[in-house]
Amino acid sequence: MKMLVKILVVIVIIVGVVLIMALFVNKHYTIQREITVNKPKQEVFNYIKHLKNQDNFSKWVMQDPGMKKDFKGTDGTIGFVYAWDSQDKNAGKGEQEIVNIKEGEKLDVEVRFEKPFAGVAHTPFATEAVSENQTKVTWGMTGENPYPRNIMNLFMDKMMGKDIEASLTNLKGILEKS
Repeated sequence: MKMLVKILVVIVIIVGVVLIMALFVNKHYTIQREITVNKPKQEVFNYIKHLKNQDNFSKWVMQDPGMKKDFKGTDGTIGFVYAWDSQDKNAGKGEQEIVNIKEGEKLDVEVRFEKPFAGVAHTPFATEAVSENQTKVTWGMTGENPYPRNIMNLFMDKMMGKDIEASLTNLKGILEKS
């Protein structure tokens, strides 16, 4: 019985420390990665502005080939919605919508997650010419996690950044092969 009490006390202390730490962690997070693609800027932008192309390079989409998908609107235009429902816990369920396009330069996408956690993130793509045949692609994610889930923000950049890097590497490989 004494051992059980000690275990419970340790668990309560650990949970308490985590909850106290979460009081001091920023609720907002920002993740951003970039890669240089050996293709002209307009060609790169024309590819990334079509959300359906993420099926070919997004690490999250590729985790579940059997993912259910639904589309509304015209891909590559403001208002297009790409919804997904996955049995893979990392991919979850949600939808993303193109909310703004600055042609040839920036694509603003709002992602609305339902599972595994409800939330909203903004995931802009930007393209910048490095030279006539080289383009820097920047992909980011910003959002907010409420207390006490904001404790995850301490690990967001490392966890999500790794997936964004893998996706950008896939994108580079696809575009440079064509």
